[in-house]
Amino acid sequence: MNICVFLSAADLPERYTRPAREFAELLGKGGHTLVWGGSESGLMKVVADGVEEAGGRLVGVSVGFLAAKARAVSAPDEMVIAKDLAERKALLLEKADAVVIMVGGTGTLDEATEILELKKHGKHTKPVVLLNSEGFYDGLKEQFQRMEDEGFLPVPLTGLVFFAEEAVGALAYLEEAMGTQ
Repeated sequence: MNICVFLSAADLPERYTRPAREFAELLGKGGHTLVWGGSESGLMKVVADGVEEAGGRLVGVSVGFLAAKARAVSAPDEMVIAKDLAERKALLLEKADAVVIMVGGTGTLDEATEILELKKHGKHTKPVVLLNSEGFYDGLKEQFQRMEDEGFLPVPLTGLVFFAEEAVGALAYLEEAMGTQ
């Protein structure tokens, strides 16, 4: 399975890097491919290193103005440079069978909401997991629940996104959703 991971390129404390490393190791050991923003810094690097060390494949999609920060990869791995952020998001989704959203800032939130909006409108049916490490997305989960409760979502929240508290639960959900267990 090609699993797109949206996450931060910032250097973060252990409480966030540990679950990211755990997910990366599970992904690699499971024979899956990481599709990610291609960065060689922060949490993006942690996940790419973990997948690679566990035997998984890497497919990066960077963007022109960040190309200098992109990870150097060689076959069978792949790195694509998109012209802008919109093309990058489209390529990441196109190359993925499923999406996991990890901790991140405004860029990650932008990616997450776009992916969910596209799913809401039937533009893709890929499973989406929000990995809620250390309760990072508790506020967002509450906001999504309010949107559903007050009629702002035309589809059930459970049809849009699955909230996982741990890495193992995130991957188990994806494997079951994709029928790869």
